[in-house]
Amino acid sequence: MAKMTKSELLTALAEGSTMSKKEVGEFLDKVVNLAYKQVKSNGEFVIPGIGKLVKVNRAARQGRNPATGATIQIPAKTVVKFRVAKAAKEAVL
Repeated sequence: MAKMTKSELLTALAEGSTMSKKEVGEFLDKVVNLAYKQVKSNGEFVIPGIGKLVKVNRAARQGRNPATGATIQIPAKTVVKFRVAKAAKEAVL
């Protein structure tokens, strides 16, 4: 089974609602932009029943260059992670 494309997602959501495909696309874009803004300012964005985007600070650590085996220092950085909600895990698994 192939992955659902954005166009297929918009079509499926439009058929399941009273909105047009264009309106669904605009709504989805607004949700994505809101998620980005919330994660940047508050550190997390929750999508009830699915999960949440969380901004996490990774500490500096030592690693190895796989080509040479030399020890290197990996700097600290901030990353975004997605944590799946318990309800979503139970529904899928």
